[in-house]
Order: sequence, then structure tokens, then C-alpha cells
Amino acid sequence: MQRILQPGDIEALDRTNPTRVRLPQPASLFAERAARLAQQAEGNPIGDYLRFLAHLVRAQQQAAANICTAAPDAATIALAQQHSMPLLPAAQHLDPAWLGVLDQLLDAMHNAPELPPALLPVITQLRALDRPSREQLARRVLLGLLSEADDLAAAPLVMAALQVMFADRASRLREADIPYTDPATICPVCATAPVASVLRIGGQAAGLRYLHCGTCATEWHMVRVKCSHCESTSGIHYQSLAQQQDMGRPTNESVLAETCDQCHHYRKLVNQEKDPLAEPLADDLATLLLDLLMSETEFARASMNPLLPMTEAETTPQP
Repeated sequence: MQRILQPGDIEALDRTNPTRVRLPQPASLFAERAARLAQQAEGNPIGDYLRFLAHLVRAQQQAAANICTAAPDAATIALAQQHSMPLLPAAQHLDPAWLGVLDQLLDAMHNAPELPPALLPVITQLRALDRPSREQLARRVLLGLLSEADDLAAAPLVMAALQVMFADRASRLREADIPYTDPATICPVCATAPVASVLRIGGQAAGLRYLHCGTCATEWHMVRVKCSHCESTSGIHYQSLAQQQDMGRPTNESVLAETCDQCHHYRKLVNQEKDPLAEPLADDLATLLLDLLMSETEFARASMNPLLPMTEAETTPQP
């Protein structure tokens, strides 16, 4: 018996009009990310850190259920669309709701068994900061201006609080609100560089490549075999850890490094067709070995994972 397609099924088969932007759903975003981090921690060289992050992301999930951010007004949306610029550049649009989220996360992590001992004094220091100092630190984190050891240590906790706020605000937008940005290599909502790209499965997004924002978790469509850093379509290659073992653990074959001969940068491509549970930010963290191997090549990483901050010197390939 032949099944009759319903309207939603028919739309899902339309490949000429792909979904341009996928806005985050915080209720499922953090739950799926935490589960993936915990799964990828097993046998991983940085397994302890991934387990700590899984606990942190579960705390994000709890905080996301209670936060309420303000949506941009019509004038802000119209201005961004008129000038093809991101709607709410992150460092310039800090909703004060993130401060309460930070306090919730610090409370949740203070006695967490997975907490690295070195982070305990960092939590104490963050609690002691007044609001202006916290906001200054948040802007440094968002802009990547992390040179001091204290900033680097605090960055994952600060970024985790900011992610909850930015994801909530992005979730309140409509696709029609989102401008077509130029360049198309930064998040059209918060102007952050993507942490990775992802080949999605299911529905209208099946088989399409999206760039994933590590700050607000918005995803925007970009065609395959195109550099997500300089937009070149020539000299694109893919590097993997296939046929290699990491301390006796099979490598993650769903993650590739997409390299560009034009700009000499790379960014990871996470393929849900190979692993339906793959999650861009989590899988990027779990494949640090790929970054270590890429550091021995001519290609520099295009952008950092916000939960594993590094200085610019640490991202530069070896001569």
C-alpha cells in the first residue's frame, strides 16, 4: 500500500528552499549537549574535563528553564536587515539576566565531584566580582581577549552563563527577523564566528550543512565544500583520524577537519549522517586529538571552542 504524503512531508522533500536559519531550542539544546559530552568522555584523553563540562551543561539546562530575556525591538531588526549586519553583536548586547545565571552555575558547580581542584579558587573569585567587573570580563571572553591565566580559567564558567542568556534570546526570534549578513561566515544573530559546521539529518534540513554558533547556538545554512572562514570554493580538503587509534579508543569518524588552501585555516565538520547523536560543540571538544595533529600542519584553527579557551599563540600551527 502506498502512503499518502502529508503537507509537512512534501515540504521536507523540497531541496530548492532549504531552511536558512535554525534557531536554538534551549530546552533540548543543553540536555542533548550534556548527554553527548558524557558519552564522549568514556575512554577520552580529556575524559575528566568532558565529564566536568557535562555537569556544567546540565546546570545550564536547569538555568535555561527559568531565564527570560528581552527580544530586540522592531527598529533594531530593521536596521540590521537594512545594512546586512548581525542583529545583536554579543559583546555590545549583554542582557543583565546572564548575571543571575552565572550565580546559579557557580552554586551548582561549587560542590560538584567533577570540578577540577584548580577551578575552586576561580569560583570564589568570580563570586567576589562586582557587576562592572563581571561585565568587563564577559566582554573580554566574548572578544577573545584572554591573555591572563585568571581570565582563561574563568572563561568556561562565564561563557556557560552567557550561552544560556544568548540562546534564550535567540530562541525568541523568528526566522524572518534574522538578516542576511555579509560576510556569511559570522552568526547573523550575535556576530560570533562558528565553532564548527554540522551536516544535519531529518526533515527539511537533512543532508544540509549549517554553521553552528558556539555563543547563541543559532545555525545558518552554508553550502558544502565551501570554506566557512573565507568563503572560497577552491582548494577545500578534508582531514580525519580514520584508521588511527587514540590510546586504544576508536576515533570519532563523524568529525573531519575542513581545510582551505586559500586562507590556510580549518574548521571541523560534524556529520550526523555518520552519527545521529553528534553535537557540534560537544564533538568538537571530544576530538582534541584532531586539533593537535592539525597544529603540525600549515592550517590554523579558524575559531576556538568557547568552553576550551586558548590564547592565539596556542592556535597557531607549528613552523
